Amino acid sequence: MLPTDRPMPRRRSVLAGALSLGALTAFGTFGTTGRAWAAEGPEITDCDTWGARAPKLPVKVLPTGPQKIIVHHTATANTTDYSQNRSIALARAMQTYQMDTGGWIDTGQNFTISRGAFITEGRHESLAALRAGTQQVESAHCAGQNTVAIGIENEGTYTTERPRDEQYEALVGLCAYICTQYGLRAYQIYGHRDFNNTQCPGDQLYALLPQLRADVAARIGDPDPTAPVWPVVHNGQVSEQVRVLQCLLVQRGATITADGAFGPATEAAVRAFQKLVEAGIDGVAGNQTWQQLVAPVAQGASGQAVKAIQSRLTALGYPTTADGAFGPGTKSLVSAFQSAHGLPADGIVDARTWSRLL
Repeated sequence: MLPTDRPMPRRRSVLAGALSLGALTAFGTFGTTGRAWAAEGPEITDCDTWGARAPKLPVKVLPTGPQKIIVHHTATANTTDYSQNRSIALARAMQTYQMDTGGWIDTGQNFTISRGAFITEGRHESLAALRAGTQQVESAHCAGQNTVAIGIENEGTYTTERPRDEQYEALVGLCAYICTQYGLRAYQIYGHRDFNNTQCPGDQLYALLPQLRADVAARIGDPDPTAPVWPVVHNGQVSEQVRVLQCLLVQRGATITADGAFGPATEAAVRAFQKLVEAGIDGVAGNQTWQQLVAPVAQGASGQAVKAIQSRLTALGYPTTADGAFGPGTKSLVSAFQSAHGLPADGIVDARTWSRLL
């Protein structure tokens, strides 16, 4: 079976070669429209229109919407060709490399924004799923997140240079539309490096993410775009944070005891998990490890993650039995905790609620 759930860290230099002048001229001339805001959201050139190849296997349309948006850069040249023809060349080059060299079934990301601010569909069916607002397409842009995140590539390299204003505005508009369609909040916009051991989306674009969240929040009426903040937990510590970490690792299959003491067994479990999700492997639970471990937990769930939530609620003054069953009582306590900490009181332990519990 072809791989569909891993990043492709070496795609960048090859992709740059595919986007040479000779490659561009082979595609002919495309129209000059494409940046208008249609009634159903920003104008996005779909796969059929830009001439995508058929996937090697049928893409997988998942029955639920995404939990987040992940921002990338292509790490290609910061071209001064801002035409729609260039955006089409980019879409074709990315698909060709990812399918022929990367071994993927189709383009990895869901959408791409060119330097000229034109948006193209990446993986087939992504646009239809977005327009419907109830499903998402399994992608291949970020290991560990491809079934829960929409991936947006931004043409260019943004390590020392910021995106063009027009490109940034297109990113704001696309993120706002995705959030509106799926009921996401602005804080649920992340960079690739929040999850995997990579420099993507570049230091400058990554530094723009707080502003991006704020701008998207203003568009969608979200009063709080604050991103989660995670503790750093390492070998030698004894704490409730360690116990939560251990519970989440057990939920993911680790065979360790959730005793709150971070020893060699816990460090080994952290390293194994980091390797699995392609995070930095250092045995320390920091941003990438927590971001990969936490997942929304709601009424009806059960297991070690629920026990961790219940234990933290009790420790923070919301006493309950840590029985691992997320029933109405636990939901009520979560809602009370959220209200007291300025969070939407929906009773769902999302990433931001997890971070406040910690």
